[in-house]
Amino acid sequence: MPPESRQARRTRAGAILDALAGTYPEARCELDHANPLELLVATILSARCTDRQVNRVTRSLFARYRTARDYARADPSELEDALRQLGLFRNKARHIRECCRQLEARHGGEVPRTMEDLVVLPGVGRKTANVVLGNAFGLAEGIVVDTHVTRLSRRLGLARSAGPEAIERELQGILPRERWIMASHWLIRHGRRRCDARRPDCAACEVLSLCPTGKGDVRSNGH
Repeated sequence: MPPESRQARRTRAGAILDALAGTYPEARCELDHANPLELLVATILSARCTDRQVNRVTRSLFARYRTARDYARADPSELEDALRQLGLFRNKARHIRECCRQLEARHGGEVPRTMEDLVVLPGVGRKTANVVLGNAFGLAEGIVVDTHVTRLSRRLGLARSAGPEAIERELQGILPRERWIMASHWLIRHGRRRCDARRPDCAACEVLSLCPTGKGDVRSNGH
């Protein structure tokens, strides 16, 4: 794409978000949860799994384990059995037990509200922390960068970096803080519905006119 000034990219990013907001007014976190602990557990479980797969498992999981203490004291084999439908279920069961032990020991069984306290918990990285802070507490400490946000940020020319944290920093530099939480929801929804990894539907794309890689032959523009 031709050189673009920071201000021009900021303006174009705003127009993209406006279009996506109008297209997906119902966009939200698609991990079913009723409280911060449930969201934390569901997000840990979502690694290398779809939200739909996680939601199938958490229907019964959340009925059985209701507090951090429940998870911390869970029988390892029973918790593993409850997660067996998911990939990496043994590691996830261990992370959840260890994470909830630390919630009990350090935070009175409650999910902390700061990035610093969240990212030191077992199984919790910056993406998970951003999911919890934004969707459980309404705190815009950062931007969730998953595979969809990574792909669309690069295709839309909003970021040039490769790693999630570098992409997040680029997005933070061009998106207003008050839109950080919803930006990821809109991009994720668009990635699932329209801008697929292998076969993006550029012809029907709602932001085609704002996309530097979708204006010509799809096969020759990095798609």
